Amino acid sequence: MLLPRPRTGFFLIALGCAAAMAFALYAQYQMGLEPCPMCIMQRVAVIATGLIALIAALINPKGWGVKLSALLVTLTALTGGGVAARQVWLQHLPADQVPACGPGLDYMLETMPMADVLGKVFHGSGECARVDWTFLGQSMPFWSGVFFLGVIVFAWGLAMSQRRR
Repeated sequence: MLLPRPRTGFFLIALGCAAAMAFALYAQYQMGLEPCPMCIMQRVAVIATGLIALIAALINPKGWGVKLSALLVTLTALTGGGVAARQVWLQHLPADQVPACGPGLDYMLETMPMADVLGKVFHGSGECARVDWTFLGQSMPFWSGVFFLGVIVFAWGLAMSQRRR
């Protein structure tokens, strides 16, 4: 498989993240799908991944810099993918095992320490287990996880292709 040069590849990752955020905002404001706390955390991971990729594209790293950039992109994408996987798991729990709905993310951020907020978000709640939208029979967090996995594979493809150039 032919991969683009690192600068172009990281720019494509940033563009993919921008497209993912555009769809998330479309789903929220045009389709009326309100994001749960786990969805918001995935959005943060998409934005962070896109910003790191954009910085890498602007810097145009060489050699080990490409690997470092791929590692940073991977870390943020793994975080988002982990949240997506947890949400998919919550969505497949039997109804009697789904955690109760908790307070909104805004309220938690105002009243709790950040460590407690992150713990509650990653634990999940009832609204995170609800499936409001599907494509090809899979929920949005599933597709978010596929996106993050694709970003990781592509970023490491860019890093490993440096050996041959």
